[in-house]
Amino acid sequence: MQIYGLDIYLLLLVAPTAIFAMICQFRVSGTFKKYSQIPSRRRLTGADAARRVCQLNEASHVTVEQTGGNLTDHYDPRRNVIRLSQSVYAQASVAAIGVAAHEAGHAAQYAQGYGPARLRMSIVPITQLASNLAMPLILMGLFISSFEFLFRIGVLCFAVAFLFQVVTLPVEFNASRRALATLESGGMLDSDELYAAKKVLNAAAMTYVAAMAVSLAQLLRLILLSNRRR
Repeated sequence: MQIYGLDIYLLLLVAPTAIFAMICQFRVSGTFKKYSQIPSRRRLTGADAARRVCQLNEASHVTVEQTGGNLTDHYDPRRNVIRLSQSVYAQASVAAIGVAAHEAGHAAQYAQGYGPARLRMSIVPITQLASNLAMPLILMGLFISSFEFLFRIGVLCFAVAFLFQVVTLPVEFNASRRALATLESGGMLDSDELYAAKKVLNAAAMTYVAAMAVSLAQLLRLILLSNRRR
């Protein structure tokens, strides 16, 4: 269905979730900035916290490095490396500790054989292939009438990419739970500091929820468009 040449499904489904995603992104940046101003009483840096969380979760073999960018923190399970951004690695703030501990939580997942994390890792190659193929196939199916079947194949590829985000969500929440539990049991943060770290991680988690919502809305839109074209 179109109104004055506009895709109504884009307006009704995708646009609201895209706005929600932008709000979540602004919120995580603002929350991190706010709690970056609160120093750790124990003067732990993000790197210190990441190493400590790893040690307490059977992941002492994981190394911690600094990487460029802002909030580009991630765990690389292929190389057993936690890479922390400049605003986290050497900063002794509650926000930095929360983010670093979250990435160490991912390292703990792999060290302890957490199933969903391993599943996510195993489907990365097929997900990347499906993600790269989805839009070219959809566009070819849209604009070349004799290739309409490619549109449906593209939608299927998009669904595979969406499945990756579904698997990612519990992995991210679990990493945060592991991080907060270890920060508390390891005595790295006091109760009020732990509350602040949880606020940072909850804000970050909502960006994953928002990303999945955008992808779901886009998938529903593509399915509706596919049904309309039959």
